[in-house]
Amino acid sequence: MNKADLTPQEYTEFCKFLEKHCGIVLGASKQYLVRSRLSPLLSETNCESLSQLVKKAMMIHERALRSTVIDAMTTNETLWFRDKYPFDILTTRLLPEFSKVGRPLKIWSAASSSGQEPYSIAMTCLEYKEKNPGALKFGFEILGTDISDSMLAHCNKGEYDKLALSRGLSPERLRKFFNPSSDNCYVIKDEVKRHVKFRSFNLLDNFALLGRFDIVFCRNVLIYFSPEVKRQIFANFAKVTNKEGYLMLGASESINGLTDDFKMNRCSSGIVYQAV
Repeated sequence: MNKADLTPQEYTEFCKFLEKHCGIVLGASKQYLVRSRLSPLLSETNCESLSQLVKKAMMIHERALRSTVIDAMTTNETLWFRDKYPFDILTTRLLPEFSKVGRPLKIWSAASSSGQEPYSIAMTCLEYKEKNPGALKFGFEILGTDISDSMLAHCNKGEYDKLALSRGLSPERLRKFFNPSSDNCYVIKDEVKRHVKFRSFNLLDNFALLGRFDIVFCRNVLIYFSPEVKRQIFANFAKVTNKEGYLMLGASESINGLTDDFKMNRCSSGIVYQAV
């Protein structure tokens, strides 16, 4: 057997392990994904095969390796202002509704990956304040969470190379919100960063410690979870979303048959869900 392959039984056991620890459900045809994500770890973990790697990661005492493997399996590339319509809805509907609230607006980016979503939200809020003097008088706070420690380190640094910046970020926003850094990289300006905090969080954990939010972004994440896990996550979102607050899902995601805690609102540019 190739050192980058798993037996059917090993793959099945690894799938169970992954679902238990981070909720992700891999189908029977996703062995290629495991191979592509984990093979680069062989040399740095001194494992001779993928089989040895996943067996070690599933051992109770191998916490560091387990974290590394889950990190590799849950890290996804993302874009600036991904899909555009959530940010249009934020600008034209949600921010106007919350513009006069007598406290800081609280927004959660529930899978912040390498930081593009929470920083895009912050830029959108700053642009709205600039165009609407007096709006969001008490400011806004954005929490970005992710299960990946390496991604969170990237988020906190706020530095991106030209390739990452070319994915969805306009030249105007690059000039306005970034400063040149070393080696053809750019770093987010402090006026953006001060509105965004990051912390490690697993969507299978207790939401209560996070506080409460007016708007929750959880996009292109729930597609990886089972219906049972989705129901629990929606129930937890409902507990931490303020009355008449909003939940933003990915374009291919829906609450249908999974929760009665949110209602669907159609906007001209897309769909947003409101707590009931």
